[in-house]
This record gives sequence, structure tokens and C-alpha cells, in this order.
Amino acid sequence: MTTTALPLAAKPRPASISVVVPVYRSQGTLQALYERLAAVLDGRGAAYEILFVEDGGGDDSWSVIRALAERDSRVQGIRMSRNYGQHNALLCGVRAASQELIVTLDDDLQNPPEEIPKLLARLDEGFDVVYGKPDVEQHGFLRDQASRITKIALQGAMGAETARHISAFRAFRTRLRDAFASYRSPFVSIDVLLTWGSTRFSFVEVRHDQRSVGESNYTVRKLMLHALNMMTGFSTLPLQMASLVGFAFTIFGLLILAYVLAGFVMHGAAVPGFAFLASIIAIFSGAQLFALGIIGEYLARMHFRSMERPAYVVRETEQRAQKSFGLRRAP
Repeated sequence: MTTTALPLAAKPRPASISVVVPVYRSQGTLQALYERLAAVLDGRGAAYEILFVEDGGGDDSWSVIRALAERDSRVQGIRMSRNYGQHNALLCGVRAASQELIVTLDDDLQNPPEEIPKLLARLDEGFDVVYGKPDVEQHGFLRDQASRITKIALQGAMGAETARHISAFRAFRTRLRDAFASYRSPFVSIDVLLTWGSTRFSFVEVRHDQRSVGESNYTVRKLMLHALNMMTGFSTLPLQMASLVGFAFTIFGLLILAYVLAGFVMHGAAVPGFAFLASIIAIFSGAQLFALGIIGEYLARMHFRSMERPAYVVRETEQRAQKSFGLRRAP
């Protein structure tokens, strides 16, 4: 009796990867970052590319990127015409990516490239977006608090559970960018834009290293401004807050009126005191200015959008063996 061996199931091919790195004043870490990325990605046995998007930092980062691109055809350098911000640079790199999956990480080596397989393994479980949640964040106290405020600001646009785990270290399927292919606003949040294409989000805990070269360029002030932009650019929560404040002070005003009328009926005289009147006027004036300020923020964004100000403008690109990456100029 003879038996016929059954053919072994073919092992699925690993998905190709585009790694997008926004670069800002990081000439001291780019060489080490490239070497560690190449070591990790070479071990997967799948096609990959590394896109360094230099965001007008003014240092020698572009020279380092050009040298890497001349040496390795899998490296592409994109140089912005000026500084547009981290998320704008990410949007440029995402639109330039040509592979099946996209991985984004910072340029300061705090996101270890060796943790990329963890994100990809979670993607293989059926998710579309996976964040690398730091096990212990290696920022200062003020930076950590500002990061928490930013996540709170994103909860209205992304959902509380998703926003709680966001980070700059993320992996997602390239097809998701079709959902925001026509996005034209200068105010960009990659995390919010990804929610336009999918609701299948997840996270995995990863190592978060200390910064070994230089200091963080993301100051507390920049994070606070970013949180404000997220709240007014991708959510109506501030307008709802203004409505609630207006309603609360209307009730407060009616209570004050009732107090004044009750005093007049019971004592036959109005409530005395300039300080009382001045305090009431100041409270109501402050509430009105608060509401007007929020409305002004929304009007400013409408104004910038009507001007069709671009999210970014590419100054030049660098790659040894040129091929079509579908690079789109500023929308």
C-alpha cells in the first residue's frame, strides 16, 4: 500500500512595509536609526522602503538623508519647503508610501525599531491600525501631562478608548489613506484621519527608550497648541462647551434676578453694593468672551480652509534609483 504525501501549505508572504519618519533637527540619530531599521526589516524577507521627511529643521539632517539615499535605493528623502509640523510631514510621507503597510515612528530612537514586529503581529490579527503604547514613557513630567491633555482633546474625535493609547509609533494598512486622499486643510492629525477609514484599532505595549542625543523638540507649549487644534479642528466639543457655559450663566443670572426681587419685596430696597454689581458684570462678560473666543477659533479655521492653504509643500526629493512612489504635491 502506497501513500501519497500531501503538499505542505505555502507560508503566506510577509506584507511589504513603508516606514515613514518625520525628521526635525535629528542629524545625530539618523544614521543609527537607519541601521537599526534595516536590520529589523531585512530579517522579515519582504520588500520595504524607508521614507525620511525632513521638516525644515535647519540643521544638517538633509545632508545625512541624502547620503543614506545615495547608498541605499530603499531609502527615499523628502524635503519640505519649510517647517509645517510633525503631522503635516507624516501626511506627506503617508501619501508617498508605496508598500502594503505603513509604520511611523519618531526620529529620536525613543521608539525602538526592534519593536516593529510586535505591531505587525497585532495587525495580522485583523486590525487596521495598531499603536505602540509605551510601557513607561521617558519624557519629563510636564511633557507627560501635556501628552495626557492632548489625548483628552482627541477623545471627542477618536473615541475615548482609542485616544487613550495613541502614540507616534503606529502601524496601519496603506489603503486607509484613501479615506483622506482629498483632505486639504493645513490643520492635520493623522490619528483622526485614520478614524475616517476604519474603526478596527488596537494597541500593544512596547519599550520606550530614553532620548540619547539632543532634547525633545515637542515642547509643552507645542503640545498645548496641538491639543487646541485637535479640539477645534476635528470636534464640535468646544462649541458644545460654550453652549453649556452660556446656559449655566443664564440660569445663574435668573437666580440673581430672583434674589434681587426677593430682597426688594421683603426689605423694600434693592441689593446695595457696587462690588456685587461689578462682580456680576465681570462674570457675565467673561462668559461671553469665552464663547466668542471659541467661535473665533472655528471661524479662523474656516478662513484658512477658504484660502486653500496647503498642508505642505515639497521642496525636493532624493533617491538613488528613482521609481514611482505616487508622490503627490501639496493638495
